[in-house]
Formats: sequence, C-alpha cells, structure tokens
Amino acid sequence: MSGSFSDHFGTVSGAYAHYRPTYPAPLFAWLAGVAPARRRAWDCATGTGQAAIALAAHFEAVVATDASAGQLAAARPHPGVHYRQAAAESSGLEADSMDLATVAQALHWFDRDRFFAEVERVLRPGGVLAVWSYGTPHLEGEAPDALLQHFYTEIVGPYWPPETALVENGYRDLALPFEGLPAPSFAMEANWTLEQLLGYCSSWSASARYRAALGHDPLELMRPALAAAWGAVETPRCVNWPLTVKASRLGSA
Repeated sequence: MSGSFSDHFGTVSGAYAHYRPTYPAPLFAWLAGVAPARRRAWDCATGTGQAAIALAAHFEAVVATDASAGQLAAARPHPGVHYRQAAAESSGLEADSMDLATVAQALHWFDRDRFFAEVERVLRPGGVLAVWSYGTPHLEGEAPDALLQHFYTEIVGPYWPPETALVENGYRDLALPFEGLPAPSFAMEANWTLEQLLGYCSSWSASARYRAALGHDPLELMRPALAAAWGAVETPRCVNWPLTVKASRLGSA
C-alpha cells in the first residue's frame, strides 16, 4: 500500500459524525487498564472523534489526529481532546510521549510498516498499541437483513475500496508489532430507526464512491423495500457488528 493519502470520507463527514455507531464502553475501560499509565493517549485517524472522546474519560489528555481536514471539521469538541491534522505515518508527536495508541476502523488505510515505526517512536516503554475494526452489520429480522446484505454486496459492493477486504475478514491476516496482548470479546450493537440505519449506510466510503461515479444516491435503491419490510419506521431494530480488537505492548526499556 502506498503512503499517499486518499480521503474516502471527507465528502461524507457530516453523516459520519452523526450516524457512525459508538464503540462499547467496556473496550475503553479495558484499554485504560492495560496501558502503563493514564496520562496521554493518541487516537490516530480519529475521524470525527468517536473513540477519542471515549478515551478522554480515562486519560488525562488525548491527542486525536487525522489526515482529513473534512473529518476534523466535523469532529465534536471536547475539553480533554486536542485535534490536529496529521498523517498516521508522520504524526509530529514527541518521542516516548504516549501511554496508548489507538486506531479505530482505519488501520486498513495506512502504510502499516511506516505507521508501526511511528508508533514505536511515539509510545513510552510498555505502551500499548490497540486497533479495532467492525465488519458487515446485521439487522434484526430476516427480510430487512437480507435487503441490507444485498445493498452492501450488490448495490455498493463494486465501489468498496480494496483496503476494506482486511475489514471483511476481521483483520485475520493482520499482524501487529511488539508483544501480543490478548483482548477480550466486546459486543457492539445499537437500536436504530430506519432513518438512522439509512444515514449510517450513506456514510460508507462505497456509498460516496457510488454517488461520485453514477451521480445518484444508492440509498434510494434500498429505501422503499426496506421501509416496507421494516414495519413502523420509527420502531428501532437491533443492529450488530462483529468487532475485532487486536493489541500489542512495546517492550520496556
């Protein structure tokens, strides 16, 4: 993978900020427990700050970086989070300055060898690198879920960037540097109305690429049938995602 940055989300930052699911609170409690201290954490490729804000409940300070100006413009302000524009592979952070480095749903976009070298430079001895990714969502109800899977694979499927293959296999082929740190399982789910689910689908990189290529919204190809299968559209349905967490610890000095 090249080191050049392709902004897959700058055009959908508003939807990304509003509709992307939140990560489970126990994940952040676990990260705080395995970090050598709770002074500083680096959330790399923060997007609009979902993970960074959750980390701020556990760390004295969080630095949240992203290469996308559009994403950062849509990020939610928080007194414990300092946002800055920077590439993952050249953060500009001080050496030996972070207890924890995290990447939520983004490592597949990086030049990983260069990023891992940057993490090794930035982490303090004993510091932890944790990455996670969630795969294809599943929707409560056989008929609604079938429509969602069809949208994912058939309608916008050809427009997924090749990097998402790593997400779809649950980071199975991903090897982290440093000493492996086993992570527990975490449940990731939400109860959403039809409009919330459609907003989430609109934030996908494949949806943005479809719109750019064909000039119309792919959501309109799913909306009528999904609304008919949903029932009362204001009634929430459960959405769940397979969540993969991988972590490793930098050796002590």
